[in-house]
Amino acid sequence: MTCFIVTPDIFLKLPQFKIGIIQYKQITVTPSPQMFKGRFQLFQESLHIEFADKPITEITGIQSFRQVFKEIGFSPSKYRPSSESLLRRIKKGNYLKPIDSAVDLTNFFSIKYEIPIGIYDSDHLSGNLQIRIGANDEMYQSLHGREQWMNGILLSADEQGPFGSPIVDSTRTRATENTKNAVQIFYLQPEMSKQESNQLLEAAANMFTQLNGGSSHISLLSIENPEA
Repeated sequence: MTCFIVTPDIFLKLPQFKIGIIQYKQITVTPSPQMFKGRFQLFQESLHIEFADKPITEITGIQSFRQVFKEIGFSPSKYRPSSESLLRRIKKGNYLKPIDSAVDLTNFFSIKYEIPIGIYDSDHLSGNLQIRIGANDEMYQSLHGREQWMNGILLSADEQGPFGSPIVDSTRTRATENTKNAVQIFYLQPEMSKQESNQLLEAAANMFTQLNGGSSHISLLSIENPEA
């Protein structure tokens, strides 16, 4: 299994910070089954109704992670958490379109748990991985088709440099239907207990492998356990 570490400066700013890691082996990514696509569409429609008269920033998970951004030192108004961006789309009725069984399920988890989550092709990663703050000269080509500069931003990086963040991920390590081994990074709400965090990760891993096959390995990184 790949080694992950959260750098100490993050815990100095936010002692309750938690990251969930799920590593998958020998998965089979396909177009999402029709049953899942139907359920996902209905879920989005129910959220659209639920949030019709409620500001997105009043949603518990969104409030929590906007505060994470502030504590770490960058503006959640300038850089929105990806979970907030997804829910804003749904609130407008701009529902998420199916991509594949790995990405669709990751998006489902993100809006269900109201947290940023990224999924990456492990075979496109090199060496051990860090969760850290970006430096002045770091950037990558994002899934939005633009250069994303990472100065001062919470990010995930391998030996080649940054590849993901709770804002938007890079094209370099994106998961596709060719992906056989993958890793999901869960930016958990800090106020969640370790028990709640592990239960969330176990439920997500079970659902993911039911849909995509393969095996899973779960790690929870915190101030007491910054490396796994």
